[in-house]
Amino acid sequence: MSVLALEQEEKITGLLQRLAMLRGWSAKTTESYRSDLLHAELFFQASGTDLMHADQSEVLAYLASLAQDGMKESTIQRRRSALSTWFAMLQDQGAREDHPARHLPRLRKSRPLPKMMSEQDVERLLAAPDTDDAVGLRDRCMLELLYATGLRVSELVTLRLGQADLAGGLLRVIGKGDKERLVPFGEEAGRWLQAWLLQRPRQPASPFLFAGRGGSAMTRQNFWLRIKLYAAEAGISPLPSPHTLRHAFATHLLNHGADLRAVQMLLGHAHVTTTEIYTHVSRARMHDLVNRAHPLGSG
Repeated sequence: MSVLALEQEEKITGLLQRLAMLRGWSAKTTESYRSDLLHAELFFQASGTDLMHADQSEVLAYLASLAQDGMKESTIQRRRSALSTWFAMLQDQGAREDHPARHLPRLRKSRPLPKMMSEQDVERLLAAPDTDDAVGLRDRCMLELLYATGLRVSELVTLRLGQADLAGGLLRVIGKGDKERLVPFGEEAGRWLQAWLLQRPRQPASPFLFAGRGGSAMTRQNFWLRIKLYAAEAGISPLPSPHTLRHAFATHLLNHGADLRAVQMLLGHAHVTTTEIYTHVSRARMHDLVNRAHPLGSG
């Protein structure tokens, strides 16, 4: 590190120690701020400036470099916060008039890709319930509908009898914000729904298509436990999440050429950007397929 850098390190450390005394920071907090600021200082020095004089474009360039290096968003946010505290201090002390980290664009959090199930794993999961048993038949019907429609688990367990149109192959779903949508289901799910309706207990009287104990709606937690049970029996690992079949529904449709806007409507997403995450999953799957199957792939 150059002499100038050492001088800057001492200056940064001295200013931070005074700020730490005023704010009652612990030694650990002070050292965390110091480490983050010195990291930024190295970048600024390489760009021909420093922490005392960097402008907003240079602060943005620094934060962008962190993202390009693959740094975790939580770390980027922490270093952005350290810069904001630093410039606010300089402003309070009259060392500079502006605050170059105050009105920066908000960092968008990237959404983690949903856990995926292959079509083969879905088939194994659907086949796991013992349909000779009434409970098993109910669960098979629920799993088939979940995969055939992409419903949220909360939407499935609260379905009422009047919301299922067996002849038309449609479910009238009440989604988030009490928004209603019509969701079609295929012949296979229709056959299982018909079988369940023929054996569905009539007592106690319940308005719910899949009633729990006492005729009340089944809870999401109860159904999730049953999915885990069947997945374990089918040897599926890792165990699926409550929305894994919803994710599989969307991704498998896109893999087979479905229109993104149509998938958005089926899922009940208010914005197509929410649905676009499944295109990333689809692309990831295609890349994996090429790597495993192509003669020049890495697999």
